Amino acid sequence: MKKKLRVGILFGGRSGEHEISLLSAASVLKAIDRKKYEVVPIAIDKQGHWLSGPEAQRLLGSEPPSPPSVLLDAANKSDAEAEFAASAAVLRSGEALNIPPLNLRRRATDSPQHSVGAQHAQPGNPLAATLDVVFPVLHGTFGEDGTIQGLFELADIAYVGSGVLGSSTAMDKDAMKRLFAAASLPQTPYVTLLRSAWRDDPKRATRLIERSLAYPLFVKPANLGSSVGISKVHGRSKLAAAIDLAARFDRKLVVEQGVGGPGAKPREFEVAVLGNDAPAASVVGEIVPNKEFYDYESKYEASPEAPSIPIIPAKLTASEAKQIREMALAAFRACDCAGLARVDFLMEPANVGKGKKSKPRIFLNEINTMPGFTSISMYPKLWQASGVAYKKLIDRLIELAIERHREKQETRFTKP
Repeated sequence: MKKKLRVGILFGGRSGEHEISLLSAASVLKAIDRKKYEVVPIAIDKQGHWLSGPEAQRLLGSEPPSPPSVLLDAANKSDAEAEFAASAAVLRSGEALNIPPLNLRRRATDSPQHSVGAQHAQPGNPLAATLDVVFPVLHGTFGEDGTIQGLFELADIAYVGSGVLGSSTAMDKDAMKRLFAAASLPQTPYVTLLRSAWRDDPKRATRLIERSLAYPLFVKPANLGSSVGISKVHGRSKLAAAIDLAARFDRKLVVEQGVGGPGAKPREFEVAVLGNDAPAASVVGEIVPNKEFYDYESKYEASPEAPSIPIIPAKLTASEAKQIREMALAAFRACDCAGLARVDFLMEPANVGKGKKSKPRIFLNEINTMPGFTSISMYPKLWQASGVAYKKLIDRLIELAIERHREKQETRFTKP
């Protein structure tokens, strides 16, 4: 009998998208083929503690049938070993366990999630023994920004999704936009602003923004997803409040010029990308938000009476759809992504002038390397419409993770 692959489903995390991760992970755990895989749920709570077995299931809302067993006694370990036990030990052991609280002196800003010694994450370590692949269903900071991917690389574990570089550049909207520009991909004008510069001289920052861009503006934290901390600003009177809100979530802010000008409502499109070195693009989907733009409430808190409406496939001409799909693949490659990504676009409204209807321009908005992954999220729905069912999509992502890990084994890191 063929041995089942042991797959760790990692979810939760300390980001503002913790709850979205729980929803995505619950869908994956429900759909994944248990005949093919031995599934190990692994949770990270909002404080950064790593949990597995019944404790992980409790985080998803299901009570365990019995108390979890304790893997090791942190009090009897060195500080470094005890701190590592709270993260990489759980990741690699894959056992039903609970890490006891660590009674160690640490700064208030420290978290077990950050205290990982590289020497403990080596393949020869007994902690690095049992998981074949990790599916990190983590959204946002500390899960989608290259940090957790660095741990996987140190531990030499196959994992779903982009590597350290692809994850970090796609998360940082400023770095992402620089890569898009280098690849000659069309995007809206923008200004990058540091939180410290805003606090030191808000009048100067305002002049810089208004000299470079025209209202309406979108003010965003550079490093966050799910539209958290994003505001649409129609004039100077609301700009400071929008910047202050975004600055709560990141030290670096991105201010973008709206598409189409005052009073315009651009169309919003999404494409799902799947693959490694030879990625494929799904059909194009359109989102008709129930608000002025597709913010957090539109995505996750819309009432059943007034939901945002997905249209799959989008009503586009063949040439428009082709252009958007080609741009999605170019963005995926520009950021060195792998496995999966959702690429978002904006199309300006068609302008009527001189009796002729002008061709609307299409702008690349952003790329998301771990998009929402519930069965009704846009990424799986786009692939469903393209002929790849949800369960098969999970299979393919695991295959791509193993393929990429095997390919990396061909790389030498030391002189022969």
